[in-house]
Amino acid sequence: MLIIKRHNTDPGFNLATEEYILKNFEEDSFMLWRNGPSIIVGKHQNTLAEINVDYVKQNNIRVVRRLSGGGAVFHDLGNLNFTFIQKGKQESLIDFRRYTEPILEVLLKLGINAKFEGRNDLTIDGRKFSGNAEHIWKNRVLHHGTLLFSAVMTDLTQALNVDPQKFQDKAVKSVRSRVTNISEHLSAPMDVMQFATLIEDHIVEKYPDAKFYELTSEDHDKIHELVRQKYGTWEWNFGYSPRYNFKKVLRTEKSGTIEFDADVHNGQINHIKIFGDYFNKYDTGEIEQALTGVAHRESSIRKALENFQIGDYFTNLTMEEFLQGLC
Repeated sequence: MLIIKRHNTDPGFNLATEEYILKNFEEDSFMLWRNGPSIIVGKHQNTLAEINVDYVKQNNIRVVRRLSGGGAVFHDLGNLNFTFIQKGKQESLIDFRRYTEPILEVLLKLGINAKFEGRNDLTIDGRKFSGNAEHIWKNRVLHHGTLLFSAVMTDLTQALNVDPQKFQDKAVKSVRSRVTNISEHLSAPMDVMQFATLIEDHIVEKYPDAKFYELTSEDHDKIHELVRQKYGTWEWNFGYSPRYNFKKVLRTEKSGTIEFDADVHNGQINHIKIFGDYFNKYDTGEIEQALTGVAHRESSIRKALENFQIGDYFTNLTMEEFLQGLC
């Protein structure tokens, strides 16, 4: 068992590291890692339907898609993540209890009566502190989980506070649970890195063949290339989303009500209709036509409309207000 030391807190790099190790290392591996403020969405989710876009922008929260399924989770430096990558027989690779057991054992040593509940959660007194997901590649499984230790709960709730009326799709939706930080249940103060050390020490005890491994410069180069090609791209993090219908009503004092109804596939606007009680100088069908085939992201929409005076199509409306309505 390799215990791979991780120091980077960039979410794109950290998720790319998991894929790189899964597909390039022969040995079983264990990792502990942290991300800066970020939302990590499941492989099969509609990213925009899982995040509070305005809050994410205002607070510079990164959004990255992971390899595994399941729901969206919030990460910050008060959240510790753990990963097991192991090989085995196909019929026994999916085993959430097996890979969460070491975490429960550490918490038991600390006097915390944590439990495995439901399909993939760990709880304390009925409140969730860990969600887990798995991804199978050939005869190997990647199991990873979150451990809320001292996360900023305001950011967690606000960043994932989405208007469910905006999107109609068949994508996997996250199930929100009552959550808690592990630190709230400790009998003596401890910081997240001290907690990480306890887990690491327990893994060393549990796996007699455990040895530490530092990523080499070659490893780093290959991981950064995977970030460049995949985990740092809009195409993976947003465009990979399943087909969805986007609806939003924008109300402004000077321009009235404007309703956006867009059909989006592979991240691109296939069809869009704009309704409302607004006044206009020019036919808004020109705007709809200009947006057809454009990626459903702010930079692409802004570029597509750079030669339009938006106030001529929606009286007194600014481009920034238009983008707020459609993004």
